Amino acid sequence: MVAALKAVSRSLRHYKPRTSAFPESQQWLYVARRGLILDQAPSHSVSLHRLSDSDSGIVEVTLERPEVRNAIGKDMLRGLQNTFEAISKDSSANVLMIRSKVPKVFCAGADLKVLCIPTIAVIEGAALGGGLEMALSCDLRICGEEAVMGLPETGLAIIPGAGGTQRLPRIVGKALAKELIFTGRKIGGREAMSIGLVNYCVPAGEAHLKALEIARNINEKGPIAVRMAKKAIDEGLEVHKTSALALEEECYEQTLNTNDRLEALAAFAEKRKPRYTGD
Repeated sequence: MVAALKAVSRSLRHYKPRTSAFPESQQWLYVARRGLILDQAPSHSVSLHRLSDSDSGIVEVTLERPEVRNAIGKDMLRGLQNTFEAISKDSSANVLMIRSKVPKVFCAGADLKVLCIPTIAVIEGAALGGGLEMALSCDLRICGEEAVMGLPETGLAIIPGAGGTQRLPRIVGKALAKELIFTGRKIGGREAMSIGLVNYCVPAGEAHLKALEIARNINEKGPIAVRMAKKAIDEGLEVHKTSALALEEECYEQTLNTNDRLEALAAFAEKRKPRYTGD
């Protein structure tokens, strides 16, 4: 979670507004690299909802800035930063879903870096530029079949600046990533699934339901184990295989002496569902 806060803070520093002929939704493509210094005032474009009852442990971040199709501005960046800080202090959070309430659009630009809990991007409509980069920074991506995705920055004489040039090739491969970034070509949901950009492509309007199904599945598992698995995968891919295997062993050892591990063994012996607490 600390890494996520540092990433957001990095994207919020040192930004100096510039005069530009681009509309606001395009100007904010610069935000991820130039940053802003934001106050702690409430955001009206980002909301955090904690699910309850059997879904307790699932948190949902909703983006809602319809007047500019969820383009990233000061208010939304402030909202994202404050929201991540709130999640980082909530030990009961096991899975994060991020979605848009604006019809036919996910987000028009910004960056969501890695959190220590699994993150799921729910994409209905357009996820272009920084919006796709936000989705790429999530662990899983679920889209509706009418979704449109792309990195059009080269058409604005810039490049993806919120991780797109690094995350896209790691997900779809170098050659495909180069084509999509060089040309700025937009692709639909079905093609996105065929190239491995998204995990699932479902009928339009059903991405949230599919994401919730996956979130519920994750939420049933041992929270410490899920976090350690994410750490082992994400950090292991960035180092040599020998170091990655050592990291895996370290993460594995952190799951052994926990109350959740004892509960898993007891539940197995008693033929019942485990009740994990994250301890």
